[in-house]
Amino acid sequence: MGITAAFYLQAQDISTIRNSIDVYSNTPMVGSSKFNAMAGSNGALGGDATSLLTNPAGLGVAIAGDVSVTLSVDNNKNTTSLAGSSTNYNINKVNIGNIGGVATFQLMTETPWKFINLGANLSTQTLENYIESPGNTNISIAKDLVDSSNNPVVGNLSYLGHAYNRYGTQTKFNLGVGANYNNALYLGASINMHYVDLEQYDSARFGLDLDNTAYTFDKQYTPFSEKSNGFSASVGVIGKVTNQLRLGASIESPTWWSLDRIYTDYYTGSDGFVYYDNFVEDRRFRSPMKATLSGAFVPTKNFAINVDYTLGLTKPKYKVQGEAESELNSFFNDSYKNLSEVKIGAEYRIKALRFRGGYSYASSPFDNTTISAFDNNGNAGDRSYSNLILGDRNTIGAGIGYDFGKFFIDAAYQNITSEYKNPFLSGNEVVRNGTVVSTGYYSGDFDVLTPTSAVSDVKSVRNNFFLTVGWKF
Repeated sequence: MGITAAFYLQAQDISTIRNSIDVYSNTPMVGSSKFNAMAGSNGALGGDATSLLTNPAGLGVAIAGDVSVTLSVDNNKNTTSLAGSSTNYNINKVNIGNIGGVATFQLMTETPWKFINLGANLSTQTLENYIESPGNTNISIAKDLVDSSNNPVVGNLSYLGHAYNRYGTQTKFNLGVGANYNNALYLGASINMHYVDLEQYDSARFGLDLDNTAYTFDKQYTPFSEKSNGFSASVGVIGKVTNQLRLGASIESPTWWSLDRIYTDYYTGSDGFVYYDNFVEDRRFRSPMKATLSGAFVPTKNFAINVDYTLGLTKPKYKVQGEAESELNSFFNDSYKNLSEVKIGAEYRIKALRFRGGYSYASSPFDNTTISAFDNNGNAGDRSYSNLILGDRNTIGAGIGYDFGKFFIDAAYQNITSEYKNPFLSGNEVVRNGTVVSTGYYSGDFDVLTPTSAVSDVKSVRNNFFLTVGWKF
């Protein structure tokens, strides 16, 4: 399995693998300030539009309508280390992170059905991420070249630095219905529409000893841009076991994505120089199906605590249109492990004042993976990593709110941390559709090929602030 993973990592752009999980398999979870303060844990509580992000049955819990808007202030700091050196990069973004509302319809009948409620939720998050790995001149790659007299020479390329750079936004729109049966059983369903607009860059710098010149190289098939649409559906149920204890369960179907992609294809001409063309392709991608089990304890009207556990039930999969999709699917089959996330959140009320807190842990999406990698001295060898490409994610939330009656205002803070190993540089010649294709790095003069990755350490820290204003009706 380690050998298989190493082959597919050489054959594929790492950013495509990362985006398949980080973007297309993890939907936005930016909710209201209340939702974010409780780390997204509300699966058995419900009561507002953010229930659509976890369990649509929570719509049925609402007994009054409301609408809210949330301002999101995001700060992302990446610290990337390699061979004793580190680089830091900060990204700050301000946008409308969430808009949601619930309309309640009380059924004035003698049947046990009490309410039928409609809800809508729009969540948006930035996809911008920049990972800049320091250089390490101990990593050197030999390259066959020709001199000015057209004589063959061997040059050595010393690695000077690398960057993954991603821009874009991701949006999820939920539209759902919830029902209240006898104030004891709540049912819900929703349709979910997804949209992604991103640009991805992958570049490296090398110094050539023959002319003491630094060259910038772009990874094969980058830069690329994608505009993608997806669709999924969710169903859920919440039941009151006692007046204090509630249990919930929900399932979200896979998201069926349609990706329109513009990418750059590099090739070496008959004159030895590198040229490129831009191509358009469409891909079909299916994210994993997810199930969430929830439990809530509400001992008084002033205190509530909720626990959610989400498990991925299937693996990500591309529709096979060529050997590239087959390679991606083989990598996911061998190395992807199902999503596992635990969230716990609580709220305490003192009259109109609300205090909230929460914690979430999500496991790394990949199994231990063995690849050929350089050490700090530039020696190549097989090495195993438990958190390659993406790692465990920890989220801490806290918040406060005040209910003015018809209006409410909430504020929240989230700290999200993750540490992982970041592979890059590897690329080789592979045969696709009967044609030899290079998956290395290209400058305007020549290409660089190596089956070995450099691997840096990334620590990602996100400090996000949210402010929600809402109206109840």
